[in-house]
Amino acid sequence: MSPSPAETKILVTGATGFIALRLIIDLLEAGYQVRGTVRTPSRETKLREVIAKNAGADANARFEIVKVDLLNDEGWPEAVAGCTYVHHVASPLPAGPPKHEDDLIRPAREGALRCLKAASESGSVKRVVMTSSLAAVVYGHDRSDTSRVFDENDWSIPEGCPPYEKSKTLAERAAWEFVKALPEDKKIELVAINPGLVLGPVLEEDYGTSGEAVLKLMNKEYPGCPKIGWSVVDVRDVSAAHISAMTTPEASGERFCCGIEHASFRDIAESINRNFADKGIKVATRPLPDFLIRLLAIFDKTTRIVLHELGQFQTIDNSKIKRVLKWEPRSLDEMVKAMGETMIAFGLVKNG
Repeated sequence: MSPSPAETKILVTGATGFIALRLIIDLLEAGYQVRGTVRTPSRETKLREVIAKNAGADANARFEIVKVDLLNDEGWPEAVAGCTYVHHVASPLPAGPPKHEDDLIRPAREGALRCLKAASESGSVKRVVMTSSLAAVVYGHDRSDTSRVFDENDWSIPEGCPPYEKSKTLAERAAWEFVKALPEDKKIELVAINPGLVLGPVLEEDYGTSGEAVLKLMNKEYPGCPKIGWSVVDVRDVSAAHISAMTTPEASGERFCCGIEHASFRDIAESINRNFADKGIKVATRPLPDFLIRLLAIFDKTTRIVLHELGQFQTIDNSKIKRVLKWEPRSLDEMVKAMGETMIAFGLVKNG
């Protein structure tokens, strides 16, 4: 008989991140013991406040924090000790272009390998679920129309990738190669979850980079909508995919495209208007010419990191994740509404 959640310890790396924090709360609510890694222990007080608010005051009794760094060996054996499953979520997601691509590639790739090495040597870890990205699936290819549909057999071409997308591609490639080369007595299972742009409810003021598209529109920082879009996914559904991937036998050795249909800035803006016009938040939906976005990017670093998305599409086949992980994603309206409401509640929306 399988151990109960109360008898099962799970490591989640990058505990303060948008996806990881939601995953930790969901695991705690399911009754698991959870250990989270942080790079800066000073975040512990805030982290525990968010957990208590969302998973109940008693949840912190089943949650512990350890310090590790993606670029340092120290602490990794202790982090995985006694854990049955590991969710490797930690990876740098920049708010602007890095000074050098290695600022993203090294921690993403080396951090994944440190985590897998520690897991394989632990004697307790059965499976690692790695948070990869559609950044490791669709980039470096022609995406100028919707005729090309991407699935789990596709890989981004590193030579054609911007730094972040390159970092996610090289990190996931390295992870699969590492696991494949393990000797029999060190074998562990690996699953990769590849989310698109992650929206949905934020849990604190420091929400990371994922919500910038929604917030910039709600704060009317753009006078219209850039011709940019992504396959989108709710953070709650990303968490659900990780938990299902952790325990579904058929998931072992697989990667999963985790997103719904391509949503443009205009689609997101129209969703904001449907959900928030009655609260006095109505945003422009007219298309903005590319030259204006390039001009804005000179002054705004977040705009600068998405310039390569102008006129591109992310059209994916998500039938595999629905079939194998029994995954049922939320709609664009649901994720935009939840993200907007929580951003208003945290005082992030100037017009709300």
